[in-house]
Amino acid sequence: MRRDPPLASAPAGLPGRPTLPRGDLASDIAVTMALLAVLVAIFPADSLLSAVGNFLMVASMALRRRAPLVMLTIITVGGTLVLIGSDKLVPGVVVVPLAAYSVARWVQGRESRLALVIGAIGSMLAPIRWTGSYGPIMTSDLTRLVAIAVLTVMCAGSVLAPYAMGRRVLESVRLIEQRQAAQAEREAHALAEQEQQLRISEARSRAQIARELHDIVAHSLSVMIVQAEGGRALAAKRPEAALEALDTIAESGREALSEMRRIVAVLRGSPTEDADYSPTPGLADIPDLVARSGVRAELTVVGDPPHVPQTLGLTAFRVVQEALTNVLRHAGPDATASVTLTHGPGLVVVDVADDGRGADAASDGHGTGLRGMRERVESMGGRLAAGPRDDGGFLVRAELPFVPTPPNHSPGSQA
Repeated sequence: MRRDPPLASAPAGLPGRPTLPRGDLASDIAVTMALLAVLVAIFPADSLLSAVGNFLMVASMALRRRAPLVMLTIITVGGTLVLIGSDKLVPGVVVVPLAAYSVARWVQGRESRLALVIGAIGSMLAPIRWTGSYGPIMTSDLTRLVAIAVLTVMCAGSVLAPYAMGRRVLESVRLIEQRQAAQAEREAHALAEQEQQLRISEARSRAQIARELHDIVAHSLSVMIVQAEGGRALAAKRPEAALEALDTIAESGREALSEMRRIVAVLRGSPTEDADYSPTPGLADIPDLVARSGVRAELTVVGDPPHVPQTLGLTAFRVVQEALTNVLRHAGPDATASVTLTHGPGLVVVDVADDGRGADAASDGHGTGLRGMRERVESMGGRLAAGPRDDGGFLVRAELPFVPTPPNHSPGSQA
């Protein structure tokens, strides 16, 4: 048989002992005193045992919620004394229905069924004892049997009905507590999920900022190093070429500083600081990027540049920037590169190929830069392929899909 789980509010100690505010205990004591005044004082008993038993039965009501099983024990003792000391119906029996309800309401599990067992025994013994004092009225054994049966049913009903009512209230309270606990668990789960989403969002933001800083710093420093080395080699032979290299170094440094200030301003939450921030680069800035990269590179544009979301334009720009940076760092001093932008319906394809070292390069082609490019492209729903070519050199190919929109319906678009 299933055992009812204990309520969370039942502390350790006496079985079925609930935690009650002082006001509830005071009200139980007040009701008990009133019952004693009415039932004991006004209706005196016919024997000492009956008087003591009657007093115990009524006085036990003070413990009906604080210690229901102790109350049941006292009532059982008091009822036994009443049956032994008198064959008359005593006023104390009026507390039996309240006692049955209290045990059913406040006692958990099988222990509460003691009230039914004791009530069943009392419902059979009390009518037998009571009918014995009315011998002249009972003209036959059949009449007495009928009287005993009727009284037994009445006594059993006065125990069973309150007990069923108490169990029903207990189940209702337990159901409410379970619903409240489930609601609290759902709220805690939702809060934990929200915090997890915030942590994931923060991690994504940090990764995006790290990619931005890597692309800016790596490309700008690579261009500046190449231009400085070239300018030093040409300083004696072609001073004007050295001046051009110095101009390129200065411009690359200014652009890198400007973009880093923009990113730092976003981190600080103050994008309106006193600084000259250039717009986010996009497709329109790729020709200038190729021209100033310090690589012998040529740009080929196939198709008319479409209007694309700003994030897609920035992704294409960063792919070209990182690919040219890798050419500067790994392809070799004599390598040349070709950048091809193919604009199709709903698709931008970026190809950056060089004729440098390729598979013989020191890097395996799986560094931080390529991982950052792949994450950028995949975040836009595209694909990235990068690796050595069969005929030598290295190839980076990015496919960036987008939904074509008219220019006046895309405020954040770029050509």
